[in-house]
Amino acid sequence: MPPAAINGTLTARATCGISAINGTSYASNKLSEATLAQVANVQVVDAEIARLQQQLAIAQTARNAYVNALMAEVKAPAAAEVAAKPNKPRAPRKTAAKV
Repeated sequence: MPPAAINGTLTARATCGISAINGTSYASNKLSEATLAQVANVQVVDAEIARLQQQLAIAQTARNAYVNALMAEVKAPAAAEVAAKPNKPRAPRKTAAKV
């Protein structure tokens, strides 16, 4: 398994049997089962945070698209109203009477 950075404070390398916590390296075989379970818990939670951040980015992108569509709809009736308003017909020009 490749190294996995956990919030920048915890790294686990199963191939080397080394865990780094807050910049200090520990041999995984010397850590207790409870400690290794906590390392696993942190990794699971960090993976879930990353997944949720991706979901948030998707939702924010969709929201921006909806806002843009809304703004286009709000502006469209005003533009359509101006375009739909017919021009008044002009009155015929008066010509000067010839005497």
